[in-house]
Amino acid sequence: MSSALAILKDVFGYHAFRGQQAEIIDHVAGGGDSLVLMPTGGGKSLCYQVPALLRQRAGQGTGIVVSPLIALMQDQVAALSEAGVRAAVLNSTLTSSEASAVERDLLAGRLEVLYVAPERLMTPRFLDLLERTRVGLFAIDEAHCVSQWGHDFRPEYIQLSVLHERFPQVPRIALTATADALTRQEIAERLALQDARVFLSSFDRPNIRYRIVEKDNARQQLLAFIKAEHANADGTHDSGIIYCLSRKKVEETAAWLGAQGLKALPYHAGMDAQLRAQYQARFRVEEGIVMVATIAFGMGIDKPDVRFVAHLDLPKSMEGYYQETGRAGRDGLPANAWMAYGLGDVVQQKRMIDESEADDAHKRVSSSKLDALLGLCETAGCRRVRILAYFDEQSEPCGNCDTCLEPPATWDGTREAQMALSCVYRVAQASRVHFGATHLVDVLRGNASEKIRQWGHDKVSTFGIGADRSVAEWHAIFRQLIAHGLLMIDHGGHGALLLGESARQVLRGETTITLRRQASKPARGGERSASRGSRTDHTAGMDEDALANWEALRKWRTATAREHGVPAYVIFHDATLAEIARSAPATLDELAEVPGIGAAKLERYGEEILETLEGV
Repeated sequence: MSSALAILKDVFGYHAFRGQQAEIIDHVAGGGDSLVLMPTGGGKSLCYQVPALLRQRAGQGTGIVVSPLIALMQDQVAALSEAGVRAAVLNSTLTSSEASAVERDLLAGRLEVLYVAPERLMTPRFLDLLERTRVGLFAIDEAHCVSQWGHDFRPEYIQLSVLHERFPQVPRIALTATADALTRQEIAERLALQDARVFLSSFDRPNIRYRIVEKDNARQQLLAFIKAEHANADGTHDSGIIYCLSRKKVEETAAWLGAQGLKALPYHAGMDAQLRAQYQARFRVEEGIVMVATIAFGMGIDKPDVRFVAHLDLPKSMEGYYQETGRAGRDGLPANAWMAYGLGDVVQQKRMIDESEADDAHKRVSSSKLDALLGLCETAGCRRVRILAYFDEQSEPCGNCDTCLEPPATWDGTREAQMALSCVYRVAQASRVHFGATHLVDVLRGNASEKIRQWGHDKVSTFGIGADRSVAEWHAIFRQLIAHGLLMIDHGGHGALLLGESARQVLRGETTITLRRQASKPARGGERSASRGSRTDHTAGMDEDALANWEALRKWRTATAREHGVPAYVIFHDATLAEIARSAPATLDELAEVPGIGAAKLERYGEEILETLEGV
């Protein structure tokens, strides 16, 4: 491990490994296969980059990294190149002459790390090319893509088992940040990693604060949240990602936020490819860009300073939610995961599952995954405990989510649950047709509308028995009854509700039901209160001299990044820059002790940094 530590310090500028990194690196560098489960931002990339460098420098060949998205490859190759590593990428963005040059470098052994898309890797031509060179290891990133039970299945990943068949002596490391037990099992089977050593790290991201609010004009709630939590004194805003379910909503939300003064850009698969690439490049390079996107955007984004991820629509699963929120705070500094959620989201997702072309088994799995996410939304307990339990990890209340910081009131909702369940039964019995929540709430509140009278529902025994509760309160009750499994959505009936299997026990009074109390005015998401997310302040505790250093260093970094054509964080992360500003090193030796400054960056930028500090 002394060699691994030397690489960590000389190349990446860090003095010690975190968590299981050292153990994983030792195992892979020694030729062992492994399956690594580690949260986004937990340092997965070092788990294959360091052993790749160790094996290449020992004459065992180039490290081949299989990555599903171009953005990840570009970011990591840029960062490795800045750190003095001979790294390259091979994907569809290269011209034929550029690709040929990379292939020549690979054959000549001049590359230490090569990133390649799975589609390119699996071509007979490239596999033949690999057999004519020395391969030190295979790293399969985002390995959950191989699982049909996962949230981001990619058919081309299934073929990666051929690596074991054609290169049995080359160690393989598969990595993912989100995989439940079923997905982990399928990854091992499909990649022929049944005998691989499994490294299961904590899935916890303690720097992320989770908050889920009830929808009440979600756009305004979102804007209030951004202004309260992520506005800077100079009028700019932090970088963030906002996820929407539809392309239309993406474009409308981006335009609306732009009109409110934010630098907001849309991103979805239906856009012109050139414009989409342009917007993604701006997000990578510029500070303060808010990307409004479908899930087509994000996987593999290596931008460390995304300070918030927001959802205006409910994701499909806990894995999807955790993968997407994990794009915030990859630098380990405070970040927010914010979501607005309502009954309509549940109906929409259930309908999408039913209308999909998947078989019944996949639909059942998809429904159970969605139910787990609904449980997270409706829990009165710690959000983080609920998330980690889904990934088979036990934990204590975190003190850094909305339900910990402002515990919601709960109440015995057995009587109201019985009213709602009885109304579902009586209305269906009277008309032989099932109805959705909006109609049922009208019945419960005694709203004798034309539709109610037309169906004769003003005559059922449950008409008007819930008049003492508001429409919003009843919607919250129905939403929680769905999350409890007491009500099911009839997918073919446009959101119509059916009694669940356990509803009879509640109706008979054999089970009591505890519900979250619905706020009189749903949280707008932006009020400054005890539950607001921590603002990321890199200058906390700095004196006047350090603040002046910080501003001068930021200007230098911006100019240097523009000159090199890379994002500012590829030059140095904010945390490294802040440490330089505080410690104010006067010599290269002192500067070398700052975490994040390796030998190549010290040689390339050391004198410039010292000159910048001297000029303050």
